[in-house]
Amino acid sequence: MQRIMLFLATNIAILVVLSITMRLLGIESLLDETGTNLNLNSLLVFAAVIGFTGSFISLAISKWTAKRLTGAQVIETPRNETERWLVETVRRQAQQAGIGMPEVAIYNSPDPNAFATGMKRNNALVAVSTGLMQTMTRDEVEAVLAHEVSHVANGDMVTMALIQGVVNTFVIFLSRVIGHLVDRVVFKTERGHGPAFWITSIIAELVLGILASIIVMWFSRQREFRADAGAARLVGPNKMIAALQRLAGTANEPLPDQLHAFGISGGRGGLSALFMTHPKIEDRINALRNFR
Repeated sequence: MQRIMLFLATNIAILVVLSITMRLLGIESLLDETGTNLNLNSLLVFAAVIGFTGSFISLAISKWTAKRLTGAQVIETPRNETERWLVETVRRQAQQAGIGMPEVAIYNSPDPNAFATGMKRNNALVAVSTGLMQTMTRDEVEAVLAHEVSHVANGDMVTMALIQGVVNTFVIFLSRVIGHLVDRVVFKTERGHGPAFWITSIIAELVLGILASIIVMWFSRQREFRADAGAARLVGPNKMIAALQRLAGTANEPLPDQLHAFGISGGRGGLSALFMTHPKIEDRINALRNFR
C-alpha cells in the first residue's frame, strides 16, 4: 500500500476534511429535509461538488507539491552542458507533441526516476532524478523524457483528476447512504442523524476510497502504455525498450507516494498489482515490441 500514490491519499484526506467542515458549518444538515429520509438528489449534487473539489485541489497544487516533496530545482538558466541538453531535448519533444514548453527540473536522488505533473498541458513540469542522469545513457534518458512529455501531451493529469472526481463523488454518495441506513436500521434513529451516521459515513468513506482506488490504478496502468507508445513515436521504440530494460535491472525505490503515479518506474505483480500505478516492466516492453 506504500506504493499507492498519495494523489489518492490526498484526495481521501481532502474529502474527509471537507466533509467534517461541511458538517461543522451545518451544510450537510440541508440534505435531510424531513428528518427521516435522505434526499438522494441533493446528496448526489453535494457529493459531486465535494468530490471534484478534492480532486481538482490536488491537481491545482500538483506542481507546487511535487517541487517541495522532491526538492526539484527548476532549470531557469542552464549551468552546464547536461542541463542545456535536458532543456533542449524537452523543448524539441514538446514541439513535436504540440504542447507548450514544460518547466524542466532536476531533483537529488540516487534512484533512477522521472515524473511529469501540472494542471495544464501548456504549463507542466518534467523532472528527472540525478540517479537517472548518472545511470542511463543519453538515448535512454531521451526516451524517459519522451515518456513524460507524452503524459503531458495526453492530458493524463487532467484526465486522472476527472476520473478521481467521479470516483470521489460515488464514494461520498455511497458512504452517506450506508451511514444513513446504519443510523436508521441498526441504531433506530427516528429523526435527524445521530452520531452513528457521521462515524459510519467517515469509516465507509475511507474503506470505499481504498476500494475505489482499484479503478483509478487500472486507469493509471493504461495511461502508462499510452505514454510508452507516445515515447516510441517521438524517439523510436528501441530507445524506450532500452530505458525500461535499464529500469528493470536497477534496484529502484519509489517516488514519494503522491508522485508515484506520475513517475517512470514499474510495479510488482500478484494481488498488489491491483493497487499498482504502473504495469510490470515486462508487459510494457512486450507492448513496445509489438508497437506499430
